[in-house]
Amino acid sequence: MSQASHTSAMNRLIQQLTRLPGIGKRSAERIAFHLLKQSPEDSFDLAAAIRDLKANVHHCSICFNLTESDPCPICADPQRDRGLVLVVEQPSDVVSLETTGMYRGTYHVLMGRLSPLEGVGPGELNIDALVKRVEVSHMPDAGAGTTPIREVILGTNPNLEGDGTSMYLASRLAKLKMKVSRLARGLPTGVSLEAVSKAVLADAIQGRQEMS
Repeated sequence: MSQASHTSAMNRLIQQLTRLPGIGKRSAERIAFHLLKQSPEDSFDLAAAIRDLKANVHHCSICFNLTESDPCPICADPQRDRGLVLVVEQPSDVVSLETTGMYRGTYHVLMGRLSPLEGVGPGELNIDALVKRVEVSHMPDAGAGTTPIREVILGTNPNLEGDGTSMYLASRLAKLKMKVSRLARGLPTGVSLEAVSKAVLADAIQGRQEMS
């Protein structure tokens, strides 16, 4: 069935669905017809969930992870080691690493990785915020209860862009004269963190290597 034969409401929904990653026109049509067959309550629940997501989920002001509270539960947890910061590319990486139960420090989410060919430079990522976060933690007037960051673990994905991002971060952090390590190279090259098993991620955390 061609798009011209759809109603205007159906066309509008299909157009919006095709803007989602991995959803082509045919997939968008199938989803639209599926929603049309659902009860009004189920469809309205989906719409309400999307509205709630946009209204209530935002980035933590400290680590930039997705959260409904600020700071996020991890940054606010007094049992976490605030002197240890694990840098990852996306919020989904935090979820994957937390499933291991092996890491009790905090995180810093870059929201991407350096990719000059795609126009993603240091200014498009939360790199300056990371450097400032480390610097502020070591200031004498940082405030009572502030823990100086003693180690930054680079947990970017083990591929060309991820490694390039880690090298850039290491060079920026080296000026602060602190320990910088990276997850062990037991991670398969070219595979994202969210696709790696809990056991492999746990080994990578425990076997992290200091970057010179």
